[in-house]
Amino acid sequence: MSDLIVIVYPTEAKAEEVRERLFELQKQYLITLSDAVIATKNDAGKIKLNQLVNTTAAGAVSGSFWGLLVGVLFLNPLLGVAVGAASGALGGAMSDFGINDAFMKELSGSLQPGNGALFVLVKEMTADKVLKEIAGFGGVVLKTSLDETKEQALRDALQKASAAPAS
Repeated sequence: MSDLIVIVYPTEAKAEEVRERLFELQKQYLITLSDAVIATKNDAGKIKLNQLVNTTAAGAVSGSFWGLLVGVLFLNPLLGVAVGAASGALGGAMSDFGINDAFMKELSGSLQPGNGALFVLVKEMTADKVLKEIAGFGGVVLKTSLDETKEQALRDALQKASAAPAS
């Protein structure tokens, strides 16, 4: 079972810095991520999701390949590529991997413009080591599916980092 963790940072750049650190920790086998998305809200109130995988582009590439293959069989490869790319892009745009986009947009509605919310779907992690690595970045826990003791440990570690510059 995966755990969802959402942490709000003062800027999108800070959220991206934490996401990059989590990727480094994944290379060290301290955490296994299913998804890691950064959500931001602009001054007009529009929510933007910075996802790892652009499913529309991936679908278009895959569709182009299969369209070319089918097109060669029917002696019209250009038409096959065009139809394949269009159908692949449509299929990619309609698919949703990892964290549900509608859920992220709804939860991000409470963000202040300029803030960055890091949505992380964690399969497995060595909690004490990962927490030690990300605590220094600060942030505020918005939502988690962790049990109460783990969630409180996360909140405490992030709060200490946020309070440290003020003292």
